[in-house]
Amino acid sequence: MVSNKTSIHNCADTSCETDASICLPEIKFPRVVIIGGGFAGLALAKGLKKQKVQVVLIDKNNFHQFQPLLYQVATSGLEPDSIAFPFRKQISNYKNVVFRLAEVEEINTKTKTVYTNKGLLTYDYLVLATGTTTNFFGMKNVEENSLGMKNIRDSLNIRHMMLQNLEQATITCNDDERDALTNFVIVGGGPAGVEMAGALAEFCKYILPKDYPEYPSSIMKIYLVEGSNKLIAAMSNKASTQTLKYLKALNVKVLFNEIVTDYDGKVVTTKNGKKIHAKNLIWTAGVKGQLPKGIDEKYLVNGNRLKTNQHLQVEGLKDVFAMGDIAAVITKETPKGHPQVAQPAIQQGKFLSKTLINIINDKPLKPFKYKDKGSLATVGKRRAVADLGKLKFTGYAAWLLWSFVHLMSISGFRNKLLVGLNWTISYFSYEKSNRLIIRNFKPNSKN
Repeated sequence: MVSNKTSIHNCADTSCETDASICLPEIKFPRVVIIGGGFAGLALAKGLKKQKVQVVLIDKNNFHQFQPLLYQVATSGLEPDSIAFPFRKQISNYKNVVFRLAEVEEINTKTKTVYTNKGLLTYDYLVLATGTTTNFFGMKNVEENSLGMKNIRDSLNIRHMMLQNLEQATITCNDDERDALTNFVIVGGGPAGVEMAGALAEFCKYILPKDYPEYPSSIMKIYLVEGSNKLIAAMSNKASTQTLKYLKALNVKVLFNEIVTDYDGKVVTTKNGKKIHAKNLIWTAGVKGQLPKGIDEKYLVNGNRLKTNQHLQVEGLKDVFAMGDIAAVITKETPKGHPQVAQPAIQQGKFLSKTLINIINDKPLKPFKYKDKGSLATVGKRRAVADLGKLKFTGYAAWLLWSFVHLMSISGFRNKLLVGLNWTISYFSYEKSNRLIIRNFKPNSKN
């Protein structure tokens, strides 16, 4: 199957369909446009790198970010460039893959056109791997006054907010204000919330006494607010119970069955009427799919995800596919879709690269089958929980496994080396050397 293109004019070795088009290398193979360079998008690009297709990867950033370690950037454990890797370096050896830095504004599935802030382009096959954004469940005050943790900018905002508030706490003579500046509330008891709470608790225990001798470390209080009666609900009861023990040992105050309903930047209010004075609120309680305009709501299911068939084709849309966090493969075995974590995304990217080639060559298609390789979560140094099928264990061994898996999953040898070096230094000293306030963070301004 070969793409039928309209007449084009040459621009060196590139082509543009109209003056408003994004220039791309001229090629007669079918064009696969991938929107989003997360785990799924990169896995698909890699799987297609030697095939007779033109792959166009579009992302609003020029780098891939390793989201599982965002909390370490937020707590000064790592610098952002340690967990980010440029797309152009990632695909430098992929001869049929091109990257374009642009933000997708709208999609027209009838004309097979993608409109971006830099121009338009057409596709033969469109793959949506746009991921998710923080879900504040319609609470405007919470959204305006708290911080999510979905990308590197969020992590740096959290870092600057934390350090600025700690510095301000040494200046103020008002005890109530000092308490609010040094109180941290994390909403959501999933892996991201648990790992963030553990990292903050270790910062409080080991860094605060050295950097801020003006007050005892006990002044910094960390609250983890969970709407259910269980932490990391997707993991086993053993993992959940042990996680709670770890957090309590680190003096984290875990509040179960509490749902945050309001936050004005100073006071956190819950559905049960509890109030916590805090100027630091980190929201990890939910996500929702993020999609450009042009995709009808009738194709969406719970969580703003696109419903797909077992071949990852969006149901009702021809030649449009979805994968990763934005996709919901609804079957009897997965009535809510697959978990919105890295492994399903990577596996879907690899699977779709084979599926697209089979479609182009009119070959039979196989259904996507997710292979669960287990779940890991860490609660500070030397503390972690692991569910690997029937094997469930905790403690130092789980932490070593967590460290190895995450280190090997980071893109680029340099990044692996930087992260490994930082972890080694931290292992022996608990030192976090990246406590710099590079820019002034202003509440309600998250850019």
